[in-house]
Amino acid sequence: MSISSWGNYPKIKSQTFKLNNIDKLSELVNFHDNLITHGNGRSYGDSALGEKLILSRSFNYFLNFDKSSGLLKLQSGVILSDILEIFVPKGWFLLVTPGTKFVTVGGAIASDVHGKNHHLRGTFSECIKSITLMLPSGKVVRCSREENSELFKATCGGMGLTGVIIDVELYLKRIESKNISQTTIKSNNLKETFEVFEKYSKYEYIVAWIDCLEKEKKIGKCLINVGHFLSDGDLEYENLKTIKLSLKLPSLIINRITLKFFNFLYFFKVRKKISNKILSLNSFFYPLDSILNWNKIYGNSGFIQYQFVLPKNKSYLGLKEILDKISSSSCTPTLAVLKLFGPKNENFLSFPIRGYTLAVDFKINKSLFDLLDSLDSIVVKNNGRIYLAKDARVSKKVFEVGYPQIDKFREIRKKYNLEKKFNSLQSKRLEI
Repeated sequence: MSISSWGNYPKIKSQTFKLNNIDKLSELVNFHDNLITHGNGRSYGDSALGEKLILSRSFNYFLNFDKSSGLLKLQSGVILSDILEIFVPKGWFLLVTPGTKFVTVGGAIASDVHGKNHHLRGTFSECIKSITLMLPSGKVVRCSREENSELFKATCGGMGLTGVIIDVELYLKRIESKNISQTTIKSNNLKETFEVFEKYSKYEYIVAWIDCLEKEKKIGKCLINVGHFLSDGDLEYENLKTIKLSLKLPSLIINRITLKFFNFLYFFKVRKKISNKILSLNSFFYPLDSILNWNKIYGNSGFIQYQFVLPKNKSYLGLKEILDKISSSSCTPTLAVLKLFGPKNENFLSFPIRGYTLAVDFKINKSLFDLLDSLDSIVVKNNGRIYLAKDARVSKKVFEVGYPQIDKFREIRKKYNLEKKFNSLQSKRLEI
């Protein structure tokens, strides 16, 4: 089977197996090596690609819900959109959600995804009570902060390298509306952007669109969106109207000239310095989900999303240097998103640390990889790290500098005989 990640890079051929029941999974795990779980295909790089893929999407039953506590038990192949459709009308929402609702619960745990509220609520693993995991022997174990805690901390953010996630217990949070009150603030440069983030950092959700083509005095120009749930009692859940691209677009459509024009229009569509509006939660959290296969916009060559985080005390100067490097290059940065992170957690390979994170989509061209190597150097110089769920090319050296607990993770892989059994292209490239 030919398969690729959401970035359509790399493209490989894999042997695939469907996860349908535990007995067959146990036989599969006992018989095969070099397996990796593949959910809904929304990781950007090569972390869920490999020689042999366990397709978990059909393993998607809801098992139990305690409406007094919000504790939901479900299988790992359930996607977040399924949770929203069932539970938003009942007054429940995810404590932490990434920028797409089309990821599996298992994938969200493996990547330990974050959202617009990390500065207050942390990563997805914060809402996890327990994980049921199948190990190489076929044995099924329960992991939590109290039980097999070492394996729990390795699995959350462990990119599927600790076994196959089967069932999950997670907490939802109560809401009184499907609607979000959004405030949009325009900033003219990076200094203003940081001032806005700090001023509004007590708000539940904060995120910024950033123009990566601006230079000099306008570098870091942003639209910052701040939001919180209303309490108007409107829980009538509706999905956004969607469109689907029938063909991949010619990659020539995306270039620095067209992007400069788009960025100009996008920034100035917001006329006031500060403006307010009411949005549905789908419009606020998942705007790109309205284009079901927006990754086709980049054509056959695909794209790479480059996401890094810098410690807070080095974020301003580090981001300024990186934005200057991007704007001066011949590469085309398309969508770019800036977020504020709170403290890091105890998981061995979770991405966030206290500071600022920037995620930038780049159309792949001949000069891109040299640019990204130069950006890696700036990230390392500023004690930052690269997000594995978005990565398809970082070097082992750069990776290891950013993740000081990698040796502990490797020890756990060795202890549970995981090294030969579960591997992705990424784990082999980085020798995880």
